[in-house]
Amino acid sequence: MAPINWLILFFFFFSMYYLIMNFLYFNFIKNKKILNSNKKMMKNYNKFI
Repeated sequence: MAPINWLILFFFFFSMYYLIMNFLYFNFIKNKKILNSNKKMMKNYNKFI
């Protein structure tokens, strides 16, 4: 039973690591998009002035 338990633990930790990395990655993309949109808005305001 030991190898099965190790396999379950390995799969569990790998899935948790994968979910955490995806969460951080998508948060980073959203933050970059928000920063880019703010920069574009500033550029548009400068053009209007």
